[in-house]
Amino acid sequence: MESGEKKGIFFAAFAYALWGLLPIYWKFLAEVNADEILANRVFWSFWFMLVLLLVTGNIRAFKIEAMALVQRKKRLAALVTASLLISINWFIYIWAVNSNQMVEASLGYYINPLVSVLLGVIVLKEVLSKAQVVSFILALIGVLIITISYGVFPWIAFTLAMSFGLYGLVKKMIKVDPAIGLTLETLTIMPIALIYMGYLAGSGTPALFSGMLDIDLLLIGAGAATAIPLLFFAKGAQRIPLYMIGFLQYIAPTLTLILGIFFYGEPFTSIDLISFIFIWASLTIFTFSRSKWFLARPKRIRRAHIH
Repeated sequence: MESGEKKGIFFAAFAYALWGLLPIYWKFLAEVNADEILANRVFWSFWFMLVLLLVTGNIRAFKIEAMALVQRKKRLAALVTASLLISINWFIYIWAVNSNQMVEASLGYYINPLVSVLLGVIVLKEVLSKAQVVSFILALIGVLIITISYGVFPWIAFTLAMSFGLYGLVKKMIKVDPAIGLTLETLTIMPIALIYMGYLAGSGTPALFSGMLDIDLLLIGAGAATAIPLLFFAKGAQRIPLYMIGFLQYIAPTLTLILGIFFYGEPFTSIDLISFIFIWASLTIFTFSRSKWFLARPKRIRRAHIH
């Protein structure tokens, strides 16, 4: 393995680890409403990214991309849609973490790759292999077990998976540098965040600058907490193949699941375990069906496995 690929694996794994441990950060803000955390996350993410673009000398590229988006209405619409989808995803995730629903939140990011492929089939007319069909059936069984057992559809997991899957699909239309993309997305949604923060300030109920320095620093730091993992991921993704990212992406929900069960005492019943076993089996089949090892096998062997 080349040194560049080793660095890429480290950067990407570190990014997913940060995403997996991010619930700890939101837990420190448990006394703040999820909507105010989201508004601050959007607002401070934009300013953090803008400063970063200035420091790295990419501000000119940002201006060029912003002007191009204004002139191309379809790409602008895609950017606005992406901004709304990621905002929904962030809000539901923050709310789930601080409402002691981390186990279900982790489920959402486990099934997200499968949702993304399903969207590819529906929207982009991609064709599934037999192995991928099997993985979908296993994941569906896992979700049905939870639904029937609890009598409630796991809407948190579904919303997280769908919003992030649709976000990825829309991002295919924009194809922009990750740092510039995040800056543009937060810029697009920032007016709404700013209006809401102004409303809170006018009503006298904001958590920001209310006299608690630790809360102030955490809310402002949400910008860095959002941007840093993305930047590490971007550095890693440039150096490693897509199949490797497929393996590494499960670090985040696994860490979140561990945190929820062992550190924050969320319930994890035998029914949950059975459901997750189906989903883990589904992901194992799905990931290996797309891996370099599987795809590199002789065609005469793979013919029986690929539709």
